Amino acid sequence: MDPFAEYGLADPFIPSAFAWKPGMCLAGVDEVGRGPLVGAVVTAAVVLDPERPIAGLADSKKISEKKRLQLEAEIKSHAIGWALGRAEPAEIDTLNIYHATLLAMQRAVAALPLDVHAVLVDGNRVPDLPCPAEAVVKGDGRVPAISAASILAKVARDREMIQLHEKYPQYGFDRHKGYPTKAHLAALEQHGALSEHRRSFGPVANAIRQGNLF
Repeated sequence: MDPFAEYGLADPFIPSAFAWKPGMCLAGVDEVGRGPLVGAVVTAAVVLDPERPIAGLADSKKISEKKRLQLEAEIKSHAIGWALGRAEPAEIDTLNIYHATLLAMQRAVAALPLDVHAVLVDGNRVPDLPCPAEAVVKGDGRVPAISAASILAKVARDREMIQLHEKYPQYGFDRHKGYPTKAHLAALEQHGALSEHRRSFGPVANAIRQGNLF
């Protein structure tokens, strides 16, 4: 039986790491922010309600900001449960971005307001969890719960970048969201690294070595 039958997916995914049973609480998990030079990596976990399907769920990168905000509100009001997780820049520098992302995923699942029977995670790796978990390559476009998680994580992290922009407008975080664009690299060289920058990432480490600190 297809656990996502109510969504009519073009590329359905059937779990193999666990046996799907009707009535299971299944969480989708995704992350946003592995590539930026600044800020936390943010994750989300979402348990959708099959009785209240949400139209238009998709990979957050493939839908407009306006649509993401609309879907964020629907996800939060329609889902059985949702939660955010994060790993801060200092944790990323200590653990590396890969392990920090897994930690943030664990935190999102642990923060859910209900226990789940299984978890599907976007990508090809899963964190250690107290329930069965399976990785789904391109899952943010194949599994509605992962799509929902990608949207919540994206909107949450983008808001944080807007807040950082308000504090440091010269860096242009409202435009590039912390990714290493030419504008961000130029601002880093001109103004120096912030405490919010990830010091283990090459361009930031170079700025620090050159004595460029805000």
